[in-house]
Amino acid sequence: MPATPSYRRVLLKLSGEALMGGQQYGIDLPTLNSMAADIAEVHAMGVQVSLVVGGGNIFRGVSKAADGIERATADYMGMLATVMNALALQSVLERSGLHTRVQSAIPMTTVCEPYIRRRAVRHMEKGRVVVFAAGTGNPFFTTDTAAALRAVEMGCDALLKGTQVDGVYSADPKKVADAERYEELSFQDVLSKDLRVMDTSAVALARDNAIPIIVFSMHSSGAFASAVCGTGKYTIIR
Repeated sequence: MPATPSYRRVLLKLSGEALMGGQQYGIDLPTLNSMAADIAEVHAMGVQVSLVVGGGNIFRGVSKAADGIERATADYMGMLATVMNALALQSVLERSGLHTRVQSAIPMTTVCEPYIRRRAVRHMEKGRVVVFAAGTGNPFFTTDTAAALRAVEMGCDALLKGTQVDGVYSADPKKVADAERYEELSFQDVLSKDLRVMDTSAVALARDNAIPIIVFSMHSSGAFASAVCGTGKYTIIR
């Protein structure tokens, strides 16, 4: 792997499910440790790193209890789950030697900072990793949209999405054996083919601000660093 990164500042989007490891829900510590090592590797190359994390590993674990709850309230519950994940990531990243700050779109100053754009930028300039929690702070918006929004606000050079597979496929490769894998796509390809890489508002936001989306497998050790350096297996959307 070349030591020269292709990007100066990046945002990594992690789904809540990525934190589960082999569990049905919750947080798997060995998985978090592996992710922290990958993030530390990229940080050591001088790349400024921020993250957005989902909450599916926690909220979907209690989703049956949320049946019958109105959509807006359920969305706020999901946002609180992302704060729990962000705090877990912060703990593991700091144990790896990375100074980390959690900023929440829903103010809860007892446990983390409120989201302030200029402060977040300053943290990254000082070499800190920033984890953005609670999505956009609004119901009816996904954490994918939050990731695209924060990438734009932070002036990131790329938005990387760590997934369960090594790129974008025409169908779920775990269900369709002959699904086609794409090396490169345009934003229009993603929208017209309904590839569901991220939701349409996130793709449109990245397109309108010329931020490439890089999709790779977070379960392959070193894949994050390889993608940042322009090597390894991934799909780039631009």
